[in-house]
Amino acid sequence: MSTTRTRPNRQAAHRLALLESMLRVRRFEERCVELYSAARIRGFMHLYIGEEAVAVGVNDALTDDDAVVSTYREHGHALARGVPAEAIMAEMFGKATGCSHGRGGSMHLFDAGRRFYGGNAIVGGGLPLAAGLALADRMADRYRVTCCFFGDGAFAEGEFHETANLAALWGLPLLLVCENNLYAMGTALARHQAQTDLALRAAGYGMASWAVDGMDVLAVEDAARRATEGIRGGGGPHFLEMRTYRFRAHSMYDSDRYRDKAEIEHWKERDPVEGFARRLHEAKELSGRARSALEDRLAAELDAAVDAAERAPEEPVEDLLRYVTSPVEASPP
Repeated sequence: MSTTRTRPNRQAAHRLALLESMLRVRRFEERCVELYSAARIRGFMHLYIGEEAVAVGVNDALTDDDAVVSTYREHGHALARGVPAEAIMAEMFGKATGCSHGRGGSMHLFDAGRRFYGGNAIVGGGLPLAAGLALADRMADRYRVTCCFFGDGAFAEGEFHETANLAALWGLPLLLVCENNLYAMGTALARHQAQTDLALRAAGYGMASWAVDGMDVLAVEDAARRATEGIRGGGGPHFLEMRTYRFRAHSMYDSDRYRDKAEIEHWKERDPVEGFARRLHEAKELSGRARSALEDRLAAELDAAVDAAERAPEEPVEDLLRYVTSPVEASPP
């Protein structure tokens, strides 16, 4: 009898981990839709369903020392960065155990310990913040990257052009990831940009720039690794145009009347989660039993997150003025 053991396929294990991360984002957001519809979550909420490959692929190319600056559509970015679902769900419920102590809600998830510098309700507002983080790293000779996510709508904002120009001038270690989902809220890309090739326009600032299939997690990961390696090698800022699509409306308040239903269904045929799962199944890397076990594990994780959020305390009324202003420090003698 042969004693030879089959060595585990690390690449297959890695691909399964990518699928699990994307499924976690998808199932988390689907659960949030249920909770929002039942009025258990309130306020604004912008869903990431359809764009999961971008968050997962990019974050997989980053290190723990790198920084991430996000948008108001950041559930997927936070989860892919490693912020626990329990902390995010508590934040969605506005509870004190949330990652922003219940003060931020869906659009303002923060976790400084994981160098996740949060969502920003201002379109393009994270761009100059990311440039500042990258500049601080360069001035301190720290060997790390700042990654900034933003949408095609932010590309039309002055913050993008100012940030891109300064980043190129100063050679900042900045990764600019534009999630081009074709719509700035309800305005189609071609209606607000004369040149719709955003990677081509970004290249005009003298930085490495290219477009990526944002519905393919492996293509996203490969592009992000190439970009981060270039940045760490002293190549200055890099720009990635992730061509992707959101399957849901801009926000839960959006009636989504500006898109043709056939267009949405066409993009759903390229679902980044289910499409990747099919690829793994066809490659015999994912069995039906393994998929069911994965789904059960994620469902239990989300059940626990919701239960913990419901049981978590509200912030005490006497603490409501904390963090509003900086604490007064004693003057030096």
